[in-house]
Amino acid sequence: MGRSRREARWVVALLTGAMLVACTSSEEDEATDSVPTTVSSISPLLWKSGAETPFDYQLGDPYTPPGGVGLVVRDSSAEPVPGIYNICYVNGFQTQPSDREYWLRMRRDLVLDGPDGEPVIDDDWPDELLLDTSTSDERTRLSEVVGKAIDECARKGFRAVEIDNLDSFTRSRGRLSADDNLDFAALLVRRAHDRGLAIGQKNVAELSTRGKRTGFDFAVAEQCVQFDECGSYVEVYGAYVLDIEYSDTLGTPFERACARPGTPAATILRDRQLTPAGHRNHVYEHC
Repeated sequence: MGRSRREARWVVALLTGAMLVACTSSEEDEATDSVPTTVSSISPLLWKSGAETPFDYQLGDPYTPPGGVGLVVRDSSAEPVPGIYNICYVNGFQTQPSDREYWLRMRRDLVLDGPDGEPVIDDDWPDELLLDTSTSDERTRLSEVVGKAIDECARKGFRAVEIDNLDSFTRSRGRLSADDNLDFAALLVRRAHDRGLAIGQKNVAELSTRGKRTGFDFAVAEQCVQFDECGSYVEVYGAYVLDIEYSDTLGTPFERACARPGTPAATILRDRQLTPAGHRNHVYEHC
């Protein structure tokens, strides 16, 4: 199923001499298998009030959140908002447009090749290259690069990270599998938890149970009302599901969407471009 994903302006200073963390595939499996799958397994790293906390989704230009908002998601290039719970957006499975040339010049071995030997791109975001999660060695080396972004989120004072593009395997021309990406996610989960951060699954409702087992603490869903997928997240993550619906595609009054059985209590309506407050296209409502 296609996704209308957001392009975040995440730029991470990538260190070419970074030391790699050794990790065997058996260790990845052990980490994955040891995490409970029930919603009763609530991480102490999460915000305490669950669905009772209105949130805002600010991957565009940051702005002062509306009154009453207790949680905000911002790009990793932004600063967290003092006094509330902040989640840091990281593009974990694809490159950012601004980093494309760096990856092609300096990390070409970690960019996924298609059957023709050319880098595989995201057709919806052609400036984004898919990262190669197909082997344990590549996952380990990638975890050091993406791990630097997670480290920076922790350094800035964010409390959690949202890892985007878990579904990159669906755009990989058969070169990657869900297992590959979940095994890589397990390394990112470990990195985040080691830094004292909660970590969220982004989209891919059908992987919710396996995502929880991998170690994700919460879910960020785009358009789960529109695609009738909310139940798959809520069944696994309970109150810790953040849903963003978009005003140009929801297709039903937002009040009706909020009243629909199974809609997460933490559901908001945003404009597609996530414009800041005061912009003529800005849309923000919460259930």
